[in-house]
Amino acid sequence: MIASTAPAGKGPAGKGSHRQTQVDPLALLRAPDDPPWDVYLTGTVFLDIIFTGLDSAPVRGTESWARGMGSSPGGVANMATALARLGLRTSLAAAFGDDHYGDYCWDALEHGEGIDLSPSRTVPGWHSPVTVSMAYEGERTMVSHGHEPPPEEPAPECPPRARAAVASLAPGVSAPWIAQAASKGTRVFGDVGWDDSGAWDLAALPDLRHCEAFLPNAEEAMRYTGADCPRAAAHALTEHVPLAVVTLGADGAYAVDRRTGETAEVPAIEVEALDPTGAGDVFVAGFVAGTLADWPLADRLAFAGLTAALSVQEFGGSLSAPGWSEIAAWWRRVQSVEGQSAVALERYGFLAGLVSEELVRPWPLRRAVPTIGFRRSA
Repeated sequence: MIASTAPAGKGPAGKGSHRQTQVDPLALLRAPDDPPWDVYLTGTVFLDIIFTGLDSAPVRGTESWARGMGSSPGGVANMATALARLGLRTSLAAAFGDDHYGDYCWDALEHGEGIDLSPSRTVPGWHSPVTVSMAYEGERTMVSHGHEPPPEEPAPECPPRARAAVASLAPGVSAPWIAQAASKGTRVFGDVGWDDSGAWDLAALPDLRHCEAFLPNAEEAMRYTGADCPRAAAHALTEHVPLAVVTLGADGAYAVDRRTGETAEVPAIEVEALDPTGAGDVFVAGFVAGTLADWPLADRLAFAGLTAALSVQEFGGSLSAPGWSEIAAWWRRVQSVEGQSAVALERYGFLAGLVSEELVRPWPLRRAVPTIGFRRSA
């Protein structure tokens, strides 16, 4: 396990655009006839309000004061932001509320992150879903409110051409756009949430057959396969999908590629976790970036784990998604740690060819606005 001296953030504050793609991981692979987008995804955008600096969980019948707060787009925006900050050209189809919250989220994603929202829509008379997140003791508690948007499908009938797509699979639900995208050569990466029904039946995930990769956590993988350990579960999953990636929490991640017979396991990076919100999205984004860049499987796992580890040192979902400045700063810092394991450093040596000293900026970066509606200075 590699040690890190990267400082933990003190909560979101400040404002301003941070649309700065300093590294294009696909630069050597781009060609004139490429799809216009690297990654396409669709889902629901929430307004996230994050309270930080709480000493403990709120107690019933009392008032708690937080020392910090931030606002940012959440929901599917967490994944979209993570992808865009890693230099991937990202297109998002989502429904946005017809209110100030929706306007704020749209502006933050389109202008702040450079995400293409041409497939998205604003729904007249529909208010934005909202999540309030309270972070304390390395965990978070969330309260959400929202209503289903009108039944019109937020994704276009034919999704735009893209190298890859990230699909959130749900038991018993089939999304036509996934099959359409796969039929056009888009590489689909599927993630999944907890099965509240308790059935844990892979047959209930009909779109899994269209996926190139499936990325559940250890508990999900074992429940879906009936395996007694996550590694065995990963191998069992390759009967249904070419590439299985199982996250192991503090133990890192394990992957099996059925097409090549390759397996890889990378330990986690030891960090002080402040808020795990969005870490799973960031892991998937890092793995997608490495896969599209055609890196070796172990490098993809290492990069995904690194980006997730950096994200848990900050508060919030999209707020905490790291960009290349954080990655470069981390790489510089860990090389200066006294007694650092040479073997551990070698595992991340591929970063040397990607990041440079001029990328390093003061860290942590301040990405959030503490409230919505500040007038912009000239």
